[in-house]
Amino acid sequence: MRLIAAMSGGVDSAVAAARAVEAGHEVIGVHLALSANPQKYRSGARGCCTIEDSHDARRAADLIGIPFYIWDMAEEFHDGVVEDFLEQYAAGRTPNPCLRCNEKIKFAAVLDRARAMGFDGVVTGHYARIQTGDNGKTLHRAIDHSKDQSYVLSVLTTEQIAGAIFPLGDTTKVEIRKEAQARGLAVAQKPDSHDICFVPSGDNAGWLRDRLGSEVGPILDQNGKKIGEHKGAYTYTIGQRKGLGLRVPSADGSPRFVLEIKPLTNTVIVGAREDLAITTMRGERPVWCGPRPTQGIHRGFVQIRAHGAALPCTYFIENDLLIASLDSPLLGLATGQAMVIYDGDRVVGSATICETE
Repeated sequence: MRLIAAMSGGVDSAVAAARAVEAGHEVIGVHLALSANPQKYRSGARGCCTIEDSHDARRAADLIGIPFYIWDMAEEFHDGVVEDFLEQYAAGRTPNPCLRCNEKIKFAAVLDRARAMGFDGVVTGHYARIQTGDNGKTLHRAIDHSKDQSYVLSVLTTEQIAGAIFPLGDTTKVEIRKEAQARGLAVAQKPDSHDICFVPSGDNAGWLRDRLGSEVGPILDQNGKKIGEHKGAYTYTIGQRKGLGLRVPSADGSPRFVLEIKPLTNTVIVGAREDLAITTMRGERPVWCGPRPTQGIHRGFVQIRAHGAALPCTYFIENDLLIASLDSPLLGLATGQAMVIYDGDRVVGSATICETE
């Protein structure tokens, strides 16, 4: 096959590209330039969108022996990921920009461009597996569950899964670093990227205040009594305990947690820890990573954070909403997060949480 290897500049994408070449595919390496001014994004090893990363990707491609190109995706990234991030926070939700990047950039814009150029698919260094069965190709967890990235890939449609190749899904991260070292790749011990790549300082709240303003507003208890002030409701998240700066302690001295964020009135509601408990979540815009579930109630697992536990649940579809009921209550779930349904290791699909009970 003719494949494009998306090379971020890290160890995983470099080994994935090398494995694709060894498997006999015709491969070219592509690094995505996600900012018109790379200095706006984080420099160093914490992000994945830096000038240093593009140099690392080029050196890896040269060593592997494949052509290398840089694609300017800055406009698509800003419109599809950064602006969405701002809009979601302004609406009081807590989004995951990595999911949007996979959906809008790596497996939409890149795959579309690759196919238009006559390529068969895209290779990435994600830790996940694709299996082929009677229902076509389906998405599954990686063997290394500690590095599994199926959660952030759960926004892929069946068509996108059909054009994706994940060569690392059957290998642990420790083994990948050893393989990179044996191949002579300079990125063998490069630290993993983390945090939000387009927030240069790592200060998400400060970054949001700079762009959405810092209008002071009230922090209220559940009875509507003002017990403090904040500097922008969108800089808080459901379940937050630290940094509230409350002037009035609770009656029993126990800590308070953010229960609700109301952007229209610029209000934050706080209460006791037990008031965070939810048992049901509803998700809009479901995406199926394989066959759409049949009508009726199903048993499975739901995961609501990239590195969180998969929780036993029942789930069903109602009026184009994906609804999951947990076997046991969960604390601190925010709207805007992704709910991902699993059937064992297989990803059934995902949706964006719009309501909880």
